Amino acid sequence: MKGGNNYRLRGRNLSLTLAVLIVTTIALWAWEKNPFSNTLPSAQERYIIPSSDFHADTRNESAVSWNPMEKIGENSSQVIITAAAKGEEKHFGTAPVDAISTIIPEMIDSTSSSQTKICNYAKGRWVADSRRPLYSGFGCKQWLSGMWACRLTQREDFSYEGYRWQPENCEMPEFERLTFLERMQDKTIAFIGDSLGRQQFQSLMCMASGGEESPEVENVGKKYGLVKARGAIRPDGWAYRFPKTNTTILYYWSASLSDLVPLNISDRTTDVAMHLDRPPAFMRQFLNQFDVLVLNTGHHWNRGKLNANRWVMHVDGKPNEDNKLAEIRNAKNFTIYSIVRWLDSQLPSHPHLKVFFRTISPRHFVNGDWNTGGTCDNTIPLSGGSEVVQDESSDPVIEGAVNGTRVKILDITAISQLRDEGHMSHYSIRGTPGGNDCLHWCLPGIPDTWNELLIAQI
Repeated sequence: MKGGNNYRLRGRNLSLTLAVLIVTTIALWAWEKNPFSNTLPSAQERYIIPSSDFHADTRNESAVSWNPMEKIGENSSQVIITAAAKGEEKHFGTAPVDAISTIIPEMIDSTSSSQTKICNYAKGRWVADSRRPLYSGFGCKQWLSGMWACRLTQREDFSYEGYRWQPENCEMPEFERLTFLERMQDKTIAFIGDSLGRQQFQSLMCMASGGEESPEVENVGKKYGLVKARGAIRPDGWAYRFPKTNTTILYYWSASLSDLVPLNISDRTTDVAMHLDRPPAFMRQFLNQFDVLVLNTGHHWNRGKLNANRWVMHVDGKPNEDNKLAEIRNAKNFTIYSIVRWLDSQLPSHPHLKVFFRTISPRHFVNGDWNTGGTCDNTIPLSGGSEVVQDESSDPVIEGAVNGTRVKILDITAISQLRDEGHMSHYSIRGTPGGNDCLHWCLPGIPDTWNELLIAQI
């Protein structure tokens, strides 16, 4: 990311500047105290002040940390001030021993705490923006499912559309669709996940097209085998290409991110082997054609879903016999870690590919669940607060899985938790009373922000 590279360069320059400032200040202070002191004590009497070192944290950004000073000798009242950077040392003069223990820590603490700023896209606040939404909920009928277009329902309050996310200490330019398509020229962005991944896919299609009819955009689903099978309600996914920039955006349905293989291909009612340690065949087949891959899973991991789909857990190619792994939560975590490790092993041979694992999208059912009368009727934006101040992710499973790998986290959980008014709720196109959907989001809406965060990090 260009902004990230500039940040790291500025960080390195700042660190060296701070080191020079500290040692120069001490040298001048020492000179004023004793201008005729010995300027070259022995090597045993040196204090070495390392320059700042940079360590990547779990969000793949850079943080500044000051290494402690190493005292080599204590037999002299004078020490030579030395700044060390990348194995090289530069001498700046001398100072009394007493000065080291008081001046340097104070300067390091004050300068590093006041000037070190770390970009965290998941930390920040929602702010009102009159330029929202990014596209029309009435006009994006070509890509947007009617059931998620809240402007087409009987809902009357749309104030949830008028906010954007402002990360702390991050440069996040306004989304501009032509600029985005130019940046993604000759590239393919793939979403693989459940229906919330489908929402993010539809959101990006609306954003990239401006929410307008775009007859020039080509349906290239057949290239990826994404065609509607006989008797199916819908295909397993969609793929569209913007011809002017040769940019492809696709979605593939894989609610569990595990490989699903019917045990008897000729029997439509057969059980399905759910290989927890094997990525979906679609991903394995087309990974080399993707430039950006966004994964998500979570809400289909419950016993009801597994039983309804006749999914039978398999590990190492055979039915799972580990009772502990058979617990739904453990199986989900095992699958997430497995697919992250597999992708991390593939990335060296796919240097053009960037992989993001999106954290779980929060549910906002109150006074019950989806099937026990739970609702989400709030229409007042940010009634629970507008700011995320925590540094860690609210999805520790995804955060733990990607930590130390080349797979990046797309952390949307905490920022979405603040937006309970943005769900489908009880509104529908038909306007008839029914269940409450406090899981999926209105579009335009919160998934647009997920895509803005994704684009900022690509």
